[in-house]
Amino acid sequence: MKLSPLQTARYEYAPKLPGMLRNGIADICVNEGAETQSVADQEKIAALFPNTYGKKEIIFAKGQNTSAPKTHKVGVILSGGQAPGGHNVVCGLYDALKATNPENELYGFKGGPSGLIEDDYIIMTDEYIDQFRNTGGFDIIGSGRTKLETNEQFAIAAEVCKKHGITAIVIIGGDDSNTNAAILAEYMAANNTGVQVIGCPKTIDGDLKNEDIECSFGFDTATKTYSEIIGNIERDANSAKKYWHFIKVMGRSASHVALECALETQPNICLISEEVAAKKMSLSAIADYIADAVAKRAAKGMNFGVAIIPEGVVEFVPEFSVLIAEINELLAGAKADAFNALPTWADKYAFIEAGLTKESMEVFAILPQAIQQQLFLERDPHGNVQVSLIESEKLFSALVADKLAARKAAGTYNGKFGALHHFLGYEGRCAFPSNFDSDYCYSLGYNAFMLIQYGYTGYLSKISNLSEPANEWVAGGMPITKMMNIERRHGEDKPVIKKALVELDGAPFKYFEAHREEWAENTCFVYPGAIQYYGPTEVCDITTVTLALEQGKMK
Repeated sequence: MKLSPLQTARYEYAPKLPGMLRNGIADICVNEGAETQSVADQEKIAALFPNTYGKKEIIFAKGQNTSAPKTHKVGVILSGGQAPGGHNVVCGLYDALKATNPENELYGFKGGPSGLIEDDYIIMTDEYIDQFRNTGGFDIIGSGRTKLETNEQFAIAAEVCKKHGITAIVIIGGDDSNTNAAILAEYMAANNTGVQVIGCPKTIDGDLKNEDIECSFGFDTATKTYSEIIGNIERDANSAKKYWHFIKVMGRSASHVALECALETQPNICLISEEVAAKKMSLSAIADYIADAVAKRAAKGMNFGVAIIPEGVVEFVPEFSVLIAEINELLAGAKADAFNALPTWADKYAFIEAGLTKESMEVFAILPQAIQQQLFLERDPHGNVQVSLIESEKLFSALVADKLAARKAAGTYNGKFGALHHFLGYEGRCAFPSNFDSDYCYSLGYNAFMLIQYGYTGYLSKISNLSEPANEWVAGGMPITKMMNIERRHGEDKPVIKKALVELDGAPFKYFEAHREEWAENTCFVYPGAIQYYGPTEVCDITTVTLALEQGKMK
């Protein structure tokens, strides 16, 4: 296989570990902190996790290793969507295993959690794992979205582990995957299987974080990758001076990715879904907000600009959420077959008009036809609208165009408005990880083995103090149950890790809020350029603006 020069060079990069993990496995001791409780619904969570709830937070430190010597066979699973750095979690775990005892083995289960159920695995070797060091993607073993959540699945997993002598499983995933890791850990403990379960916090969306998990891995690289592209588009807009670029960015429900990209590039507009919900903004109000910026810039002769649209924003528009709920009900059960059998869009439109309330029909009617039709395309497994498939960047540019046409007719706007559209998503999920993500992920994997060695289960690998140089990072672990609350899912109460949305009173949003009016009217674009891997530390190892603001390292 032919390698690029960068790929060859990245294989040789030595990821930086926290200071207390650098001197060898034999010189690491554990300091236990206070017992924990869940973020909410303490009694319900405690009842569901009697064997793993309320455990203590721990921090690793320099000192004599007091763990019991034993040979370890560990399984590792990549779960959910890809995120840059996942390979280095596996590499860090492997290196820690082998540094402790060359006889230790790492089983990589293929294709996500289903690999464990199907007993489909590879035993990692130096030769194999060296091909993936510091590279993007999850192709080392592949990933998948099978959920481990039933007792039948757990029993099969326990049997597979018993068959191979595996005594620990590391699940690398997001909030849902780590929720399932906690449930699996409880099952393994309750049934005395001897199998530990450790989680690692992954997601480019940035919504798996709290007072303990400062950021999920992959967020740094993905937002830097998107910001490079946004900066390039800004430079083009400022050169051509004739287009408004509407750029949707991945991020599921939360707006962390959009906000970080805005902080890095200073576009004219960035919608924040959580603010839209808090202010109960309508589609019309959002369109007016964007149109105001377009008009102000046009009055200065600047008929161009950049608007960042978070992936899940339409879910946060109250009237749109009601519309989605009514559509889901309208197409429930056999009614979906009747709708799909209608021969023309005109027939389907009449069906929709008869089934929606007057208020929701008014919202539906203002949508461009292409967006209307997207609402009735492929459904999720539960029969609901897949909101992430809605081209919201095109929706808002069309609504803005209508607003501007009305203003032009009224004589209050005389500019030119041409829109171009972009969606930044998959471009960032498998990018070459930044030095930060390379270091962070390697540390998470290395640290996961330390948790295994000391006998912990139901814990999340935790690396903190991340805005400081890696030597000052702090390694430890926290019980996954500490992050949990009860939510209603598909008609049942379920224990889940609480998603972290953008906090409107947090430092990152407050900084954005203080500057966005200036950015909207003037051209304040910042061009971040490509991720740098070699050179000055302040360029190569820089953290996200979000993390710097949250930890008071930027004013």
